Amino acid sequence: MARAAAIGKPLGPQVSVVVVVYESGPTLAECLAAVRAQTYPDYEIILVDNASSDRTAQAAAQADPAIRLIENPRNLGFAAAVNQGARAARGRWLALLNPDAFAEPAWLARLVAAATANPRVHAFASRQLMADDPTRLDGLGDVMALAGYPFRGGYTHKNPGAIEPGWVFSACGGAMLVERELFLRVGGFDERLFCYCEDVDLGYRLRLVGEPTLLVPDAVVRHVGSASTGGRRSDFAVFHGTRNRFWVFVKNTPAALFWLTLPLHILATLVLFARHATRGEIATPVRGLASGIRNIGVALEARREAQATRTAGSWAIARAMTWNPLDLLLRRAFIQPKR
Repeated sequence: MARAAAIGKPLGPQVSVVVVVYESGPTLAECLAAVRAQTYPDYEIILVDNASSDRTAQAAAQADPAIRLIENPRNLGFAAAVNQGARAARGRWLALLNPDAFAEPAWLARLVAAATANPRVHAFASRQLMADDPTRLDGLGDVMALAGYPFRGGYTHKNPGAIEPGWVFSACGGAMLVERELFLRVGGFDERLFCYCEDVDLGYRLRLVGEPTLLVPDAVVRHVGSASTGGRRSDFAVFHGTRNRFWVFVKNTPAALFWLTLPLHILATLVLFARHATRGEIATPVRGLASGIRNIGVALEARREAQATRTAGSWAIARAMTWNPLDLLLRRAFIQPKR
């Protein structure tokens, strides 16, 4: 794993907002305007540009000298870019935000308040709403099915309104808060994944060392994402999502749980591929899985790293997952009550 180095004691603001930019077009300006409108004042903004051709990050930094800009000569992927931002950050907390996510004014304040009220918790998820229809969810944290399949909980479901904070398997990397020291100590995002599933992988590795993730439902962002394309993902997203989902399963699942759930994982894969086939898009996920199997050595190397530091037992990991297959099929949220 390309580990994030130099875990120095941060000096400066309490929160570092890290936004990775890649051909972000008009959404970046709205994203940054929402960040500047935050009621919580103690933060900095770090933009990491992955060699965009549209120069939106450069224009934003030129317009606001307070923005810290990291420019990459080529696209390093979301995982590596976030790690760059984390190393450069001065805050105790990292607030990761997608350039097409628009935070409500109290977003940071409510995340920081949750962190203050829960000093033993170091990772927090947000409520994400569809940017073009805030009555619908873009997600209430990430869910892991017992079959080893992750999904964004509640995606496209009706926004449930007021709910209590609760435990989710992991936080979506598009709108989360995580303690910088912990993020760097566990190695940051796994850069071998490039993009997609790196947030689930991080949440899984946190679970393996006894670090849960708390959903803060009143910390709200509106997210464009695949909603702008009717939910249809690009071939690039499908390929990397399929490959990385397999790698995350191989890498992180404790041995006893792995062999028990492998048949379920295979069955879920067949069901998902059948769904792809009905849409005439089977070639890309097949290529993604084939790449994952062909390069399984990458996942096995990562597995040795992840399992070497594991402190949580298989039962504790299994309890954090949903055992109801309908949750996976219907993308229902799975939030465990906070006790």
